[in-house]
Amino acid sequence: MDMRAEATRLFQAAVQAADPAGALKRAILASPLEALSPGGGWIVIAVGKAAVPMAEEVLRHLKGAPARALVVTNYENARPFAGAEVIASGHPVPDENGAKAGVAVAELLESATAADRVVALISGGGSALLPAPAAGLTLSDKAAVNRLLLAYGYEITEINLIRQQLSRLKGGGMLRLADPAPVEAFILSDVVGDDLRAIASGPTVAPLGSRADARRLLEERGVWAELPAAVRAHLEAQAGGESPLPPARNRLIGSNRMSLEAIRDTCSSRAEIISDRLTGDVGDAAAEVIAAARRAPPGASCLIFGGETTVTLKGNGLGGRNQELALRVALALPDLGRDWLFLSGGTDGRDGPTEAAGGIVDAGTQGRIVAAGGDPQALLAENDSYRALSLAGDLLVTGATGTNVADVQILLLGPKAQ
Repeated sequence: MDMRAEATRLFQAAVQAADPAGALKRAILASPLEALSPGGGWIVIAVGKAAVPMAEEVLRHLKGAPARALVVTNYENARPFAGAEVIASGHPVPDENGAKAGVAVAELLESATAADRVVALISGGGSALLPAPAAGLTLSDKAAVNRLLLAYGYEITEINLIRQQLSRLKGGGMLRLADPAPVEAFILSDVVGDDLRAIASGPTVAPLGSRADARRLLEERGVWAELPAAVRAHLEAQAGGESPLPPARNRLIGSNRMSLEAIRDTCSSRAEIISDRLTGDVGDAAAEVIAAARRAPPGASCLIFGGETTVTLKGNGLGGRNQELALRVALALPDLGRDWLFLSGGTDGRDGPTEAAGGIVDAGTQGRIVAAGGDPQALLAENDSYRALSLAGDLLVTGATGTNVADVQILLLGPKAQ
């Protein structure tokens, strides 16, 4: 078996299982959208890396009724299509286009009446793509916070809890702006455990926590003093007495677990999902993968993982969590005593600030890095996994996939040597 070709095929199966248009179509056919009130119209807000195909699909189900559609997605996935305005913005660091998109979304929602119906299409990446700073904050304030959170290795749920406290739209903000129009949301999860409050920072659900919770998370790791003064002042202020959050119908239509099951069902050898919660520090995640490899039975097998790790930056290199995870596994398993190959990739097709989705490594990776003039351990210490895997020819490059259900890892094992 060509392990590299097999792993690539399995990764494609994972991405296909998270196809946003297909998932949305199945959900609407199973439970159709409620009819409009007399004189009302549809307002479609699609936000995230899968926003374009989700918006295209939902518009097919709204024929014959007036609809206003606004789509906000990342630059790689943006493309124009009939019936909607598409705005491309920055990810993972918010930019000015994202700020303009935030204003446009807020204005459209505020125009909704009780006779209108709002359809929100939410997918991963929406938090950074749609910055809408709270009163007194600027985009540069939010961008500075985002960079600090990534650099200090905060997990996605922690990041979103903090983001929600700095935004007009996150943590149920869309519902407040749309009130009194009813809101129905279709959500494609990129969050381990599928907590709707964490996906794109939960624009149609209650927030993950309070300003006090956000302050505690920032103080515990020594980040507080590095925050912009306006952010500290905002988080120290007491939130006003807000009315209860308006209700919404939130529907989960796709997740990381579904993609892991697609890998399992597609694999040509014995396959097992080892973990759908490969989270936390990338070094600990690598240790979990390595331990699974060493205790695996002797026959050929496919071990499957999913989740989203974090990297604490100690060097000035380039890379992403999937690339670093792949590099760490490659440096730990040259002596496994059997053929093996490990793929770690983001289902959105992008890992960190690079064009790669992740890495695809084997027992020869370390030797190829050295042969190309690199020092594998020094590159790892510098968080320069992108250069290391580039030297080895082991980058996983897929281009933007149009979906996002976090990361998947595939470990293919050949029979143990006799």
